[in-house]
Amino acid sequence: MDLSARACNMPAAMRETAAFSAFDEEMMRLALDQAGAAAAAGEAPIGAVLVDPARQEVIAAAHNRPIGLCDPTAHAEILALRAAGAAMGNYRLVGLSLYATLEPCAMCAGAISHARLGRLVFAAEDPKGGAILHGPTLFAQPTLHWRPEVAHGLMAGIAADLLRDFFRARRGKPAAD
Repeated sequence: MDLSARACNMPAAMRETAAFSAFDEEMMRLALDQAGAAAAAGEAPIGAVLVDPARQEVIAAAHNRPIGLCDPTAHAEILALRAAGAAMGNYRLVGLSLYATLEPCAMCAGAISHARLGRLVFAAEDPKGGAILHGPTLFAQPTLHWRPEVAHGLMAGIAADLLRDFFRARRGKPAAD
């Protein structure tokens, strides 16, 4: 996707997707596992994993649960942030990295900023509901107090296929070959 039209307003850390490490790939696989658990529960297949990159330790993992919890805010990213905050005893999660299978929405992007995460890595872009590269491009707004480093595109095809297949099945259409 050509982002040149928006690049002038976008922080340098968001203009290009950096090379991904083996650890990044491992963490995104865990996020994809969470997305699979969401799909198995009848929820939109979106997963998130929050890690301490310095210790290479998973702090929290979650998947979408708004239907099961009757909570419109129960997105994977929000649930992972809540669990990490509880585990660490702090609402500031400075220096942690969040791996998500889909570009976060405005609500989740706002929570990521408030938590002071150091890095966000997401797989698939979300042109309809995303708020990082699309829509409000929240991290590019001058009034935002905190912006994490952003990398995107890691295992994007796998995440997009999972979402596409899930919603095709919900609509009763056969999966594409």
